Amino acid sequence: MTTKSVKKVALAYSGGLDTSVIVHWLKERYGCEVVAYCCDVGQGGELDGLEPRARALGASEVVVEDLTDTFAHDYAFPTLRAAALYEGIYRLGTSIARPLIAARQVAAARRFGCDALAHGCTGKGNDQVRFELTYMALAPDLTVLAPWRDPDWGIVSREDALDYAAKHGLPVPMKKSDLFSRDANLWHISHEGGPLENPAEVAPESMYRLTAAPADRPATPAHVTIGFEQGWPVSVDGRTLGPAALVGELNVIAGRHGVGREDIVESRVVGMKSRGVYETPGGTVLAEALEDLCRLTLTHDVLRTRAELAPRFADLVYRGEWFAPVREALTAFVDKALEPVTGAVLVELHQGRARAVGRSSPRSLYDAGLASFDMTGYEPKHAEGFIRILGQPLAKAVRAGGAMNG
Repeated sequence: MTTKSVKKVALAYSGGLDTSVIVHWLKERYGCEVVAYCCDVGQGGELDGLEPRARALGASEVVVEDLTDTFAHDYAFPTLRAAALYEGIYRLGTSIARPLIAARQVAAARRFGCDALAHGCTGKGNDQVRFELTYMALAPDLTVLAPWRDPDWGIVSREDALDYAAKHGLPVPMKKSDLFSRDANLWHISHEGGPLENPAEVAPESMYRLTAAPADRPATPAHVTIGFEQGWPVSVDGRTLGPAALVGELNVIAGRHGVGREDIVESRVVGMKSRGVYETPGGTVLAEALEDLCRLTLTHDVLRTRAELAPRFADLVYRGEWFAPVREALTAFVDKALEPVTGAVLVELHQGRARAVGRSSPRSLYDAGLASFDMTGYEPKHAEGFIRILGQPLAKAVRAGGAMNG
């Protein structure tokens, strides 16, 4: 809780329940102006009518920026290229959006002369860390308001927030019959809360938004070809597309086949376990294609080093350290490592799975003559010397160990 006098606040406004209530609460609590900042990172219909709703809630200024291509190219694709999966499974869809939103929120605060920044993250979640680390990196001079951590807030649940909205006549987009907490962008949609708070309960099929139910998926597989240049996705079925358009098209194609669902219990930054269900159809197809092309075009040492660094990259992004020098250094390694990764991958989509089934590249390291079972042009006798040299340390170690144990 801040004791400072606040005159104008830039709020990271999503148009959802929490931030809708917060617009009104900030004005009541501080008597300040509220600039509602929102950037379009692919939320789709969530943004419909957002500006008039924000003004009806009491915002003095409303900013909505279209950053879909920036989000895809500068945040989603670098994370994809780094093979970053948090705890080996989560594709970081929410994590990569937060630093972009927070950075542009800071820019809006500067533009409108705000003396404070605010967000609607709860005191239990990861997003408070992601937003505030970005604030610390880019605007350490501005006051940070986090209503969910303020003792005067008085709201402890979504039901409480809905009651507050009803009491004050605030237009909010949630009903008590649907208490899932969702975060949607171009890369994914996450689902938390409600029945998902019991990790043993199966997620209801009606919850999903981007991926088709098993009964509704096509009976026959579909195939899509993804083109890459130096590890950057550039085309679908031979058609060059911009970053946002490319991801959007793959979301539709892969979502029809139910690709990209993950049901996860993960370790939050603040120390507790939480359950989330994620839908990342386009990103799952891109990851399958890119990893397959990397195996065709990169040496073993580069593949191994990238794989070793990937969990570190994922941890940094999950914790909100996008602007940390080490994250930038890891990205520089990935940019250099993926220079040979140009080509195309054919991916089969069927019943929730994306599977690379064909690949080609002008930088391929695959030599059909060497790989063939035909021994023509290859000297098998050379293998004997190679094996003997390779095995010398092993043989020596085993003999030495036997002598010691004997």
